[in-house]
Amino acid sequence: MTDPGPEHTSMLDLLTDGDLEVTGRLVRASNGTFFGTVSAAGDAVECVYKPVRGERPLWDFPDGTLAARERAAYLVSEAADWHVVPPTVLRDGPFGFGMVQRWVDVDVSKPQVDVAPAAESSRAGWFAVLDAYDAEDRPVQLLHRASASLRAMALFDAVVNNADRKGSHILPEKGQPADGPVVGCDHGLTFHSELKLRTVLWGWSGESLESDERARLTTLLDDIVRGPLRSALDPLLTPTEILALAERIDDLLAEGVMPEPGDRWPTIPWPPL
Repeated sequence: MTDPGPEHTSMLDLLTDGDLEVTGRLVRASNGTFFGTVSAAGDAVECVYKPVRGERPLWDFPDGTLAARERAAYLVSEAADWHVVPPTVLRDGPFGFGMVQRWVDVDVSKPQVDVAPAAESSRAGWFAVLDAYDAEDRPVQLLHRASASLRAMALFDAVVNNADRKGSHILPEKGQPADGPVVGCDHGLTFHSELKLRTVLWGWSGESLESDERARLTTLLDDIVRGPLRSALDPLLTPTEILALAERIDDLLAEGVMPEPGDRWPTIPWPPL
């Protein structure tokens, strides 16, 4: 795995070992999700805390596994140098064991996904990925930016088999340019052994993988098969899920293109935003 560097390691240590104080709840979240602060020795960072006991049962994911999948998603993102997931740890908290992740201050003035009237949807630097109708039965299109960071996120989602990449799960952080680095949240619905990729980031479908993308995937696959990432993932995912993860990367390398929607399952999350 790539060395995260002292600054990232310090953040992980703070999230893991600091005093966690819950100060609010994200009431629109489908699972128990809390806002708080982790502090130690004069340092503090705002965070999201999702205790396992607050996870709602799902028909297609084993109960009590979403927090571990969020941690696994962070590890894969870092191992491939994508850096599209905020620092994420597992630890105890006021409501029990769960996932704690650095809070991201989102710049709402720089949306990464948008809906526009069909007649006005042609924008430089954006992809139109879905035709639809709004509540007034007017034709609209779903668009997303054509940035390098979103392309990295799209490839990451294909690797981890993200079943829920909504527009609201893409976070442009304050202080970054509109087409600059972004991170994502809510990676609990990942790593299923069956293909479940549902995302709004289909703009690069079928495009050839770039040389650096192939290199990252090759390194990541080796790290999963025989490197330290495998031992880090073992407590978080089942052997079948890890095997499926390696097979998805192998398939991407063999096909040599960015993932395409196909017609075997719903490929747009609902709601998309």
